[in-house]
Amino acid sequence: MHELALAQSIVEIALRTLATQSKESRVTLVKLRIGKMTNVEPEALRYGFLAATNGTAAQGATLLLETVPLVVFCRNCGRDFTLQEYRFSCIHCGSAQTEIHSGRELAVEYVEVE
Repeated sequence: MHELALAQSIVEIALRTLATQSKESRVTLVKLRIGKMTNVEPEALRYGFLAATNGTAAQGATLLLETVPLVVFCRNCGRDFTLQEYRFSCIHCGSAQTEIHSGRELAVEYVEVE
């Protein structure tokens, strides 16, 4: 379950952010952007986040997840398109000359503290 390791890293980032805020007392919210291609299971990540925050200044914080769709650009016809499955041929012209524009993200967007 790689989601637990991810959750632990997310909590570490949140706590480091908290440490830069000398007068702040706790983390209240962490917003995360997750690309479709990362194959992160949202519920497993939420469970891991709950476990990783236990006993820390982030305990009780909300984990807000934003899913980023898999968007691919076709170099042949110059169009972007969103994929639901991992078939990287252009849905417009059939070309295999494509590149991923989004969907691989895994980033802490922001941390709210109180």
